[in-house]
Amino acid sequence: MSYSFPLLTYTIFTPLLGALVIFFIDREKHNAIRWVATFFSFVALLLTLLILRDYNWATSEMQFMELHNWIPALGAQYILGLDGISVPMMVLTGLLSLISIVISFNITKRVKEYFVFFLMLECGMLGVFCALDFFLFYVFWEVMLVPMYFLIGIWGGPRREYAAIKFFLYTLFGSLFMMVAILILYFTSEPHTLNMLELTKIGPSFAHNIQILTFAFFFIAFAIKVPVWPFHTWLPDAHVEAPTAISIILAAVLLKMGTYGMLRISWPMLPEGLRYFSMPIVILGVIAIIYGALVSMAQKDLKKLVAYSSVSHMGYCMVALAAYSSVTAMAGCMFQMISHGLITGALFLLVGVIYDRAHTREIAAFGGLANKLPVYTAIFTLFGMASLGLPGMSGFVSEFMVFIGSFPSYPIFVGIAVLGVVLTAAYILRMIQKVFLGEFDADKWGHLTEINVRETLCVAPLAILTIFLGVYPKPLTDLMKATLENLVTLMAR
Repeated sequence: MSYSFPLLTYTIFTPLLGALVIFFIDREKHNAIRWVATFFSFVALLLTLLILRDYNWATSEMQFMELHNWIPALGAQYILGLDGISVPMMVLTGLLSLISIVISFNITKRVKEYFVFFLMLECGMLGVFCALDFFLFYVFWEVMLVPMYFLIGIWGGPRREYAAIKFFLYTLFGSLFMMVAILILYFTSEPHTLNMLELTKIGPSFAHNIQILTFAFFFIAFAIKVPVWPFHTWLPDAHVEAPTAISIILAAVLLKMGTYGMLRISWPMLPEGLRYFSMPIVILGVIAIIYGALVSMAQKDLKKLVAYSSVSHMGYCMVALAAYSSVTAMAGCMFQMISHGLITGALFLLVGVIYDRAHTREIAAFGGLANKLPVYTAIFTLFGMASLGLPGMSGFVSEFMVFIGSFPSYPIFVGIAVLGVVLTAAYILRMIQKVFLGEFDADKWGHLTEINVRETLCVAPLAILTIFLGVYPKPLTDLMKATLENLVTLMAR
């Protein structure tokens, strides 16, 4: 469906407009700042839902296209468009951003700056999923770095400066590899172009060595973001020190940008590079699954446990991406991206809820919380079960699709990867048992209060979607089907 206004531009820059409005509000008017941020993020979510409603599921063609000459001297264009892999990511970003803003109402330190940075971050995230010109893509990719650096470095935990600098340096290091890869593609193409759609068409005609080198550079850039082992060490530090809302966004959206970049750019654009590196990729995926689960099992801090579980769960995406000839595997990867965003975003939110009340995340410090906080316990257990892949939850569907799709290509590696499910069950159940079951220390935790209405309203949509997609995954798979079939065709060239 065509609109008389540029729908994608409005969607991307609505949060930025909100940041500008907040800029002119008196810094002492905290409630006004919070509600203005909420309003503009809500409008952005409504626009993503409008996109979802009017998106044509039957075609793999780019939709809602916007094309303008931007910097003629560079050949850079302002090109936006969406297909079946970017639409669900836009909706997920809009939803999680709104939830994160509402859960941030308890922020009292430099409130104005916090919400300005957060809305700038949302603008960058939405832009990445729409951009179809490399220059524009790179701008949005880098725009996210600055607000995320300050959000961790100012509002984070005791080691926030260290975590923020580590996050910034790792991501910037990856961005340099991406920049070199973009330059290689630009100067190799005739005529020179930064148009991602054009480069996807002509990419397979590039020399074998060019494809191998460029694919490797892109892979490093995206692997740091995922993060793939051994590029993962920035993640636990960033998660543990970040405020709750930023941990949610990190897990639910930023990690997915790595796998999205692979699906959008290097996989279809450089098929010879993909075939050359597919075996190392599946090995790295399996290592991430097992390593992440084992390290999670050893954690004493709730937030670190959830952080390392993300390394493990994103490993399933890498296994699926290595099985590039299977539409089921690709669908499993996308489903895992959405499912992990919902589940892990909710788990970080719930860890933040208990930390606000207890001022500790030490697993051993708790015990028997189910006696005092039955509703909170029920919600946390729901998402714990979803994380370990209980049937009826979205996590089960995504992992099963990954295994089914990848097994014909890598039966031995998939067999090893299945152990990750057992290990995940072990550390999730152990955590639930230690925190919520057993004897309750009334003297120590008698002051704890139940999850409140604001926090429940934030976590409710994530619970509904996790169960809905677990019971009835068809809407999401149908949304992605045409695009993923086309993607597999492009990778087979």
